[in-house]
Amino acid sequence: MKKQFIIFSIMLLASIQSFAHYMWVETNTIGTVGKPQQVKVFFGEYTYGEIEETNGDAFKSVQQFTLWAIDADGTKTELKTTAKDNYYLAEFTPKNNGTYTIVLDNNNIDVIDYTKYNFGIFKTHYHAIAKVQVGKKDNHTAAVNPNGITVKDVSEKENTVKLQVMFKNKALAKNEVKVYVADLWTKTLTTDENGFVSFDLPWDNKYIVETTYKEETPGNYNNKEYEFIWHCVAYTIL
Repeated sequence: MKKQFIIFSIMLLASIQSFAHYMWVETNTIGTVGKPQQVKVFFGEYTYGEIEETNGDAFKSVQQFTLWAIDADGTKTELKTTAKDNYYLAEFTPKNNGTYTIVLDNNNIDVIDYTKYNFGIFKTHYHAIAKVQVGKKDNHTAAVNPNGITVKDVSEKENTVKLQVMFKNKALAKNEVKVYVADLWTKTLTTDENGFVSFDLPWDNKYIVETTYKEETPGNYNNKEYEFIWHCVAYTIL
């Protein structure tokens, strides 16, 4: 009986882990006017070293995403992507100085039934951002997800990150935020009453910030009923 329970627990963890994937974007944090800038889109679990192949079923289920570069004035440029082995590749060329925000959005994902795991029937909405600094004029990143969750980088001090978490353009208070680094290192924080959270960058490494929100609103997508929407946003800091 004990052995069966352990096997079931492992299978349950694997199933929940596959659902807990997120999408994230990576790009050089420093850009130059007139110089092409590459952007990569990944799907998986960075801290576990799990990155899905673009031709696999997992990545194919989330491939209907949109990708944008937004400059400091709010001008949006949609980016076309090309599938590589385990990421999608895009490119844009900054035209002026300031902070660019790379924004991925994916609200086109089929309904998942996880009632057998006591999680329910839900629809997923993925969002992801990254920051590119062009020149010395540093601005806040853009927050452009009126139908879901996002984070806005409002940092003012070097090596200290300050973010504001928002849901449908309103500050999200008392929401759990996870900071991931490689080798399973994770730090869990909670936003304050105005949706802000801060943390230091002790290592020269890649950080991925992830926060989620369960919207208790039932609906229908592609002729399938769902009980709630699971929102997830990832912010990459290189």
